[in-house]
Amino acid sequence: MSDFTGRNILIVGGAGFVGSNLAKFILQQQPRRLTIVDNLLSADRVNVADDPAVRFVLGTIADDAILANLDSDLDYAFHLACYHGNQSSIHDPLADHDNNTLTSLKLFERLKDVGSLKKVVYAAAGCAVAEKTFDSAQATREDAPVSLFHDSPYSISKLIGEMYGNYYFTRYKMPFVRARFQNVYGPGEVLGAGRWRGTEHSVWRNVTPTFVWKALHGEALPVENGGIASRDFIYVDDIVRGLAACALRGRPGQAYNLATGVEVTIRDLAERVNELTRNGTPIALKPARDWDRSGHRFGDPSKARNELGFTASVDHYDGMRRTVDWTRENGETILRCMLQHAEFLPEVRAYA
Repeated sequence: MSDFTGRNILIVGGAGFVGSNLAKFILQQQPRRLTIVDNLLSADRVNVADDPAVRFVLGTIADDAILANLDSDLDYAFHLACYHGNQSSIHDPLADHDNNTLTSLKLFERLKDVGSLKKVVYAAAGCAVAEKTFDSAQATREDAPVSLFHDSPYSISKLIGEMYGNYYFTRYKMPFVRARFQNVYGPGEVLGAGRWRGTEHSVWRNVTPTFVWKALHGEALPVENGGIASRDFIYVDDIVRGLAACALRGRPGQAYNLATGVEVTIRDLAERVNELTRNGTPIALKPARDWDRSGHRFGDPSKARNELGFTASVDHYDGMRRTVDWTRENGETILRCMLQHAEFLPEVRAYA
């Protein structure tokens, strides 16, 4: 897949976990220019590639000056910036609005006038459309009904982003495609990257990097509600290929699940992490999270397979093995990012 060669590309949120991996993928194809806009709220400068094709802009995409200075001849735009994640949005819904909802609206308002755009790809959230159930889950399709009752401002704002994008597609023909993420994991997700956002989840982010770090330090993995919840874990290299497929082959106005279609319970994840890290400390069972009603969920990958030719290729065991190896190799960078929050979260000092 070499269709990004010689192209002018924008990645909003390109210093983050997924965005930085996407940037590396695109740079291998020698684009003419790759502009990365990121305010480093939940990312670290180390993730920005040192490449002559890269123009890094530090700041929020909601900044009018940054928007005005975007190239007028963009070929592809990827909107991956967000206020990470559910718990942080519950703690500060207004910050979630500023960094999820407002950013999407202002970006789309600017991009509607860029006539050279072949595709605008938006990182949507599969959790926002999945049925809330602790019974046997059905694979969530792209046309699943959407509830008006949600567990977090993050879930709400990600849906609003889809709606705004659909509006700009319908009204202005902006070539908008929604890439519905499942639970992405893999190398490049740095615990503690960015600034303090008011809760411990500024450090302890998604379940996979948290479990891997704690297991490598011989700690008991905190498993809530018996670990019965299930998720569709997709490796970051697969999500990057899926994003590229959305840009190159996705139909404007459509949504595509970037999913494996495989359920993994949180208990199974914890046991797999302990096996791969050789952590002999027993799992620590915790009460269920009081805000989370999303028990079992996984995505239906058939539409992306049929229309985009995209299929996730990295199985969970192999992906987790690679993630554990990467965490071992990058422990110093991770610890540096964690320790910048030690004033607010003294427990991280124990790792120094």
